[in-house]
Amino acid sequence: MTFIERDGTRREVDAPLGLSVLEIAHRHGIDIEGACEGSLACSTCHVIVDPAWFGRLAKPTEDEEDMLDLAFDLQETSRLGCQIIMTEALDGLVVKLPAGTRNAMG
Repeated sequence: MTFIERDGTRREVDAPLGLSVLEIAHRHGIDIEGACEGSLACSTCHVIVDPAWFGRLAKPTEDEEDMLDLAFDLQETSRLGCQIIMTEALDGLVVKLPAGTRNAMG
């Protein structure tokens, strides 16, 4: 999969099936906080999914949508990285990091 970092740098990384985008980011030193460690209690793993890929994702849960409402730089294709689990259908997924994050847990 590919992460587009805040400065526009594209980083292509290995994305094992069954891992979340948040877990993959952490494995590769991508700057996604994930303050609640994937427990749907914050929006710090907010990513902006490339529109070409957005329709392939499972629909967000109500809990995820509630957390996304708190995200900084919310976009039409915003999702929480902890909720996107890699499958074969997502091989090649492209996500962009938002301009910043808002950590309400601090």
